[in-house]
Amino acid sequence: MSNGRILVVEDDFDISNMLRIYFTGQGYNVEVAARGSDALALTRKQSPDLIVLDIMLPDMDGYAVCRELRTTTRTSHIPIIFLTQRDERSDRIAGLELGADDYITKPFDIEELKLRVRTAIRSYQRLNMTDPRTGLPSSRLIEDQLRELMRSQNWSYIEVGIENIAPFNDAYGFVAADEVLRFTALLMNEVVDDFGTADDFLGHTGGTAFVIITFSRDVPKITTTLEKKFDEGILTHYNFMDREQGGIRQADGLISPLMYLSIGVVSSNTQQFSDIREITETAAEMRRRDAENKHQLQSK
Repeated sequence: MSNGRILVVEDDFDISNMLRIYFTGQGYNVEVAARGSDALALTRKQSPDLIVLDIMLPDMDGYAVCRELRTTTRTSHIPIIFLTQRDERSDRIAGLELGADDYITKPFDIEELKLRVRTAIRSYQRLNMTDPRTGLPSSRLIEDQLRELMRSQNWSYIEVGIENIAPFNDAYGFVAADEVLRFTALLMNEVVDDFGTADDFLGHTGGTAFVIITFSRDVPKITTTLEKKFDEGILTHYNFMDREQGGIRQADGLISPLMYLSIGVVSSNTQQFSDIREITETAAEMRRRDAENKHQLQSK
C-alpha cells in the first residue's frame, strides 16, 4: 500500500526528477508538475496527500498557486511544503500566512524533507482530514463543510454509495476494491470539475460512501453523468466472464450483479434543515430508497 500521494511542483528537472525517484523509493506515489497551472489542474483531478511547492515557477509563482489552492474548497485542506531558494524571514512569513504548512530552503537535506513530508501526511491522516485510500477529505473536514452549509443558501448535498462491492471484494480482494474507491473518487472529481462550481466540496465519509456538496444549478446533470460514467468505467474492474454474465457467480449459483451507484440528494432550495444531522440522515434515506429501486430493477 502506498504511503501517500505527493505532487512535486518544480520547474528544475534535475530537482523534480530526483525528488520523484527518491520518494517513489520511499513508497509514495509521486506526480510532477513544472508549471503552476499544471499543478492546479492535477489537484482538481485527484487531490494529493501533500504538495511540495517551489516558489519560482515559469507561469505563476508558488504564492499564487498556494493562494488558489487555499481559497478553493476542494483543495483547501491539502498540506503544502514550500521549497525555495529564498531564505528571507519575510518570504517565509508570507508563505505561512497564505496557509503553507512548512517551509524548506534550497539546498536542502533530503532526509529532513522526508521527515517533514511524512509528518505532514501522518498528521492530516491522524486528524481524520483525508481518507488514505482516496485522498478525499474525511469526517472532520466533512463536518466543517456541513456546518458552513447551515449558514449558506442554494446548495445541494449529494450522498453517493457503491452498491454490490462486498461480493467484488470477496472475489477480487481488498486491493482491487480499494482501486474501485479510487476510481470513484477520480470520477467524482472529473464530473464536478465539468459541471460543478469552484466552491464545491467532495468527501469520503468512509467505507463505500462519498459526498458532494455543490452550488451548481444543474444537479441532475452531475448525478446522471456520474452514474453513466461509473456504469461504463466499472466494467474494466471485472474480468471478461463476469462482464459477460453481468456479475459474479456465487457458491449457490446465483449471480451477484455488477456494482452500481446509489445516490441521495437534498437541497436547501426544496427543504429547510434545522441541523447537520438532519441533512445527512435525509440524504442517507434518499440514497437507501434509490438503492432499493435500482435493486428491484436489476432483479426483473
